[in-house]
Amino acid sequence: MLNRRKFLEKAAAAGILSFVPGLLKANPLKNISLKKKGLPVVISTWNHGIEANAAAIRIFEAGGSVVDAVEKAVMVTESDPENTSVGIGGYPDRDGFVTLDASIMGPDGNAGSVCFLQEIEHPVSVARLVMKKTPHVMLAGEGALQFALENGFEKKNLLTPESEKAWKSWLKKSNYDPVINWENEPNKYHDTIGLLAVDKNSNIGGACTTSGLAFKMHGRVGDSPIIGAGLYVDNEVGGATATGVGELVMKTLGSFLVVELMRNGRTPNEACKEAVLRIVKKDPENVKRQVGFIAVNKNGETGAFSLQKGFNYALFQNGENRMIDSESYYN
Repeated sequence: MLNRRKFLEKAAAAGILSFVPGLLKANPLKNISLKKKGLPVVISTWNHGIEANAAAIRIFEAGGSVVDAVEKAVMVTESDPENTSVGIGGYPDRDGFVTLDASIMGPDGNAGSVCFLQEIEHPVSVARLVMKKTPHVMLAGEGALQFALENGFEKKNLLTPESEKAWKSWLKKSNYDPVINWENEPNKYHDTIGLLAVDKNSNIGGACTTSGLAFKMHGRVGDSPIIGAGLYVDNEVGGATATGVGELVMKTLGSFLVVELMRNGRTPNEACKEAVLRIVKKDPENVKRQVGFIAVNKNGETGAFSLQKGFNYALFQNGENRMIDSESYYN
């Protein structure tokens, strides 16, 4: 398995980080030069968010837009073979296929997404092209793949030997029952990366990308590519994104709910908590599943809340990039 240093070196050689000058020479927690109080802000789900946040800040330093920043940030996670739930290296469905979902939104209210996409390393970039070059919001399956290939993307085998081994081990019992917070097992990363950014001018963007639940039914699509469920941005108010079991988020349109609650005066933290309480009220599956929300408003205030203990998120603000443990409903 590639270690993180080798992964970053490989990513740089492939050009993934070409828009992120200096990232490979810097500890993600150090040498961030933008010090303006409050803004910019970058917030993202789980510990893989530290490196993604750093990438977003480098884009801002290089003069990139907030949409550039959120796209290039999550591309780092998509290309990490040690991450078993996003991009290359993601655990496959029960039939052995790695299928990807992603979405992106900008401050102009435009959005793009792809779902059930196979053999493309960077679904978030395909989603951005859907947003930029088509009159649509979402492309799916073979149509999304055709669109990607027509726009210069190349097919790639996303099933790494490690993920294939895990799938074959799962096949022995074929027991489908996602375990809460198994992403926190030593040396493992699991679940969606959702990332939100506010630039120095208070413009907001967001991106969300995942390979979905491990060993899901072939054809299953989660909340991540669904605008309003896994991701929602309104430049007048703020943005929100979700992680965890997408079915619970889809049933409550969680990210849209968080933004609307902020529009009506809730703080980001209060809004995330109310969205979790809506799941508790509406879906009995909440007691054995995990969902987490993160949010940011136009002033750069952030918040998060989850169903279960164990959810954490990465926050860059005031020159510091750090991990924070979320509050949760079940303690």
